[in-house]
Amino acid sequence: MFFSQAGARPRMWEASPSEHKKWVEVFKACDEENKGCLSRENFKVAVVMLFGYKPSKIEADAVMSSVDPNTSGILLKEFLDIVRKKKEAQLYRNEIRHIFTAFDRHYRGYLTLEDFKKAFKQVAPKLSERIILEVFSRLLSKLLKSKGVQAKRRQSARGQYYLGDSRTSRPLKYSSILVYTL
Repeated sequence: MFFSQAGARPRMWEASPSEHKKWVEVFKACDEENKGCLSRENFKVAVVMLFGYKPSKIEADAVMSSVDPNTSGILLKEFLDIVRKKKEAQLYRNEIRHIFTAFDRHYRGYLTLEDFKKAFKQVAPKLSERIILEVFSRLLSKLLKSKGVQAKRRQSARGQYYLGDSRTSRPLKYSSILVYTL
């Protein structure tokens, strides 16, 4: 996600009263034994009801490890906080996807350096091209690193910076690199 790597954070979001009510109803429906808390399996069912997917073992482990060990499961207050955070993250990803799509004018699923420059000229016209290139290079370097390519910024004989594959000493082309994937 290219904005989250740049340090942007989702805004605080508050559920509407009807959404909050729905979350409480789902909690109560999944609290089969009326203990006032959800077991691991009941939490998974609640997530399926609210978000339409079954949480992975890793996600369930993370949630259960954050639960107070003195309780036998996830309390309503904790559940509401978890659901709010998940909803916030979902809305944030959707917002980023919309921004990316607005700048991906050719519907290719990626941004080239030229696309990136045009996008920044629209939203920050006074930003220098050097800074835009630096941002693009850093994002590209992170992406390449996540794909197993060891990229290094190098200076060409003309004083321009480019990314190079440190294993082959070849310049890496900007034109077809994915900057953003979801």
